[in-house]
Amino acid sequence: MDRKTFVSSLFSVPDHVHRSERIVASGITPYAGAWGHDQVVHLLRRTGFGAPQNLVTQLSGLTMTAAVTLVLPPLGAAPPPPLTYYTTPADADGIAYGATWVNKEPTLNLVVVTPPRIDSYRAWWIDRMLTSGPSIHEKMVLFWHNHFATSSNNMFAAWMYKHNTVLRQYAMGNVKDFAKAITKDPCMLQFLNGNLNSAAAPDENYGRELQELFTVGKGSGSAYTEDDVKAAAKVLTGYRINYLTASGYYFDANQHDTGSKQFSAFYNNTVISGQSGAAGENELDAMLNMIFSVDETAKHIVRRLYMFFVYYNIDAAVETNVIEPLANILVSNNYDILPVLAALFKSEHFFDVANMSCYIKSPIDQVLGLVRELEVQLPADPAMKKEAQLRLYAYAANMGMAIHDIPQVAGWAAYYQTPAFHENWINSSTLAFRIDYAKALLNGINYGGATPLKPDLKAYVSTFTNPSDPNALVQEACDRLYRFPISQTGRDFLKGFLLSGGFGNDSYWVMAWDDYVQNPSDPGAINTVETRLKALFETMFSQSEIQIA
Repeated sequence: MDRKTFVSSLFSVPDHVHRSERIVASGITPYAGAWGHDQVVHLLRRTGFGAPQNLVTQLSGLTMTAAVTLVLPPLGAAPPPPLTYYTTPADADGIAYGATWVNKEPTLNLVVVTPPRIDSYRAWWIDRMLTSGPSIHEKMVLFWHNHFATSSNNMFAAWMYKHNTVLRQYAMGNVKDFAKAITKDPCMLQFLNGNLNSAAAPDENYGRELQELFTVGKGSGSAYTEDDVKAAAKVLTGYRINYLTASGYYFDANQHDTGSKQFSAFYNNTVISGQSGAAGENELDAMLNMIFSVDETAKHIVRRLYMFFVYYNIDAAVETNVIEPLANILVSNNYDILPVLAALFKSEHFFDVANMSCYIKSPIDQVLGLVRELEVQLPADPAMKKEAQLRLYAYAANMGMAIHDIPQVAGWAAYYQTPAFHENWINSSTLAFRIDYAKALLNGINYGGATPLKPDLKAYVSTFTNPSDPNALVQEACDRLYRFPISQTGRDFLKGFLLSGGFGNDSYWVMAWDDYVQNPSDPGAINTVETRLKALFETMFSQSEIQIA
């Protein structure tokens, strides 16, 4: 059985989730259609992690233009760094409990302190995503993490944190400046052997991926050559990691190839003159100017954005009506990404019904989205909070999305591997983890704290318009958590879980809820309501609809 048949046999998703032959003629003309619940939820789930009701309410009170402006804020202050909540009173390097470790220079204790610091970093990143509000910034950090993929293998925790700060700094900024910063980033230098690249022994790894994955891409208009890869490798010789600092690099002019570098006709036969001494670093600027002067670079970056935020299939109509106009915007703004994002998320194409409810949620979207939408409260104690965040990280990792451990330099397969694309998220193993996660969350995820991590379903449905009416409750639950309408038969099936296992009538739930409201401390009333709600949501979370964004 092939993957597509396997997924279809498990998920009764709409045809357009799988259909790659669709034709969507809409372009980047500003959207002028209805601005309602469906459009608001679509915007929030694509640009953030889930659609918490407070954000749905907030954006519903705005115009589409104002809502997108809220989602695309200017870059704010950098968040506080991860702290030492993994040991008391201090770790092996003497970093006190509650202090940050990110600036500590490497010591002989690295073998001991690196694993807990990497956990600290991952928990910190999960926290950033959980508390991101309506801003797209954290989703853009995740997008660029997939684009400039790295892993934790043979990495110091400080390098990983430094890499993340680079992603944050440029996430909504200038792509050309971003490419320069990431080229000299210690994490990337280590990951793609840039720190080993020398005049005597050129290493083509980063020079190849810089063009093939990070900038020009492999589209039909891409025509760089193997000689271009070799020339790029020579430009990039001499960059080294300073192992005596927490996150530094340096340029070793003695390892730099000072000869001239000849590029192909694809790059207009550009010759980058070799430079010696500290001036050798200037060759990187010259090469990036050359790379970003070809039209294909802007198109490749826009295609990657499109496949991450809109849909995986780019046909001729999308290329003409969306990719090329957005690439022109990117070039005309000197590779500042924010105008491109604004044009995309305000476009008729983004809000085209064909682009709504059309792909499988990523594991991070699934794990964190449910926490945010169900308003799950994490513990206040920072050490316990870190442990809870690591449990969420582990669930996403088991589903195939371990942050800062991307299996391929090309990124997660869901964003590039044809023909399955987003269906790569689902196999017999990861599907089981998705189902187990939903059940575990409803039952309470143990992380070592006094209270398991779980939603207060009573408080959650108390925010519904009419929680005492089982029909209204089920309808609103479906509206909040699912992305397409559920038939009356489906709603009746779900309602049965509120009605004493399906054997009661509507009055059973009406009386049960009213009894709880009037006696909120009564154990019997609490147990009845919690048991019925848990059965309802466990069933909802086992359906295919919960997996679709």
